[in-house]
Amino acid sequence: LPPFQRGARGEEEGIPSALKGGRNKWMGTQTPTNFQHNEKGLLLDTPSGQVALNSPFYIERSPIESECYETIMNPGALIRVKAPRQMGKTSLMSRILNYAQQQGYCKACLNFQSADEEFLTNLDLFLKWFCASITNELNLEEKLSEYWQGVLGSKNKCTNYFQRYLLSEISTPLVLGLDEVDQVFQHPEIATSFFALLRTWHERGKNEAVWQKLRLVIVHSKEVYIPLNINQSPFNVGLPIELRELNWEEVENLVKLHHLEWSSEQIKELMAMVGGHPYLVRQALYQIARGRITLEKLLQVAPTEEGPYCDHLRRHLNNLEEHPELLTAIKQIITIDYPIPIGTKEGFKLRSMGLVKFQGNLVMPLCELYRRYFSYRL
Repeated sequence: LPPFQRGARGEEEGIPSALKGGRNKWMGTQTPTNFQHNEKGLLLDTPSGQVALNSPFYIERSPIESECYETIMNPGALIRVKAPRQMGKTSLMSRILNYAQQQGYCKACLNFQSADEEFLTNLDLFLKWFCASITNELNLEEKLSEYWQGVLGSKNKCTNYFQRYLLSEISTPLVLGLDEVDQVFQHPEIATSFFALLRTWHERGKNEAVWQKLRLVIVHSKEVYIPLNINQSPFNVGLPIELRELNWEEVENLVKLHHLEWSSEQIKELMAMVGGHPYLVRQALYQIARGRITLEKLLQVAPTEEGPYCDHLRRHLNNLEEHPELLTAIKQIITIDYPIPIGTKEGFKLRSMGLVKFQGNLVMPLCELYRRYFSYRL
């Protein structure tokens, strides 16, 4: 394979029906491999990674899903999903893409963590990799050599490849999911040009039929600090979705799905420790439903290395230790029992990590779990 095709998904998934002479590509009906039975025979979904499309443990956060499904039907649509890690961004994106496919649209998904580092050092090579990856997702023949010639710049060549080949080859709209675009933020020289290109395509979709076929779903965790011109950024247009925590009713629904007969007081105790963080809630319910721990014991060991959150907490600790300014800020936040003001940049970065939440302009720990753990460790 040419170097720019490495890192692209290579599974043989069939050809979308919207492609000429094609068939259905990806129905999302495969049996997930991350399901386990508990001692009562209940099929449990392990709470790590994306929630499978056919998993009963995915909890909709109304009205987010319905808004996304409605928006993606609009010509030239753009949806941007932002939330810290393990809040359900990829699970939501996969459902948007799956919904679009059910309407007869083509879909393609690209995770930027799959890009080899070499592709993130040069704009021309990066855009070749981007085009090759989407071509591979659509199971089309790669034709970069036909469109990557002459003195036109890389962005124009990439645009021509999409306009004259990819979007022309399919007979229905294409929903393109771009996951983990934070990876591109780390390379400002590429990010500035690439995100300006996405904004240009979105704007052309307002008037040009071929670009109205392209629907974008952009997923990221971090605040956008790269210097993007306000008129060249895709992060201030389209439908903004910032995933919230689960509320009481949604947590209660998860408890019932795990066949746990809990009182309101028990739900209150769990949420007092982990709030409505989807991963933290599901991890607790999974371990309890598996019979590995009781709620009482979990609440005792949750903020320790003995508890089921040890890997999750240690990852956050390691990240903080690599950024002294954030370490200083979190120390200030956890030592006081009420929201406090801290530096704007530090506050937004800590929120991007999922460690704090804002109350107005003030900051406090996202949940008691983080307050206790970092109080012990820092």
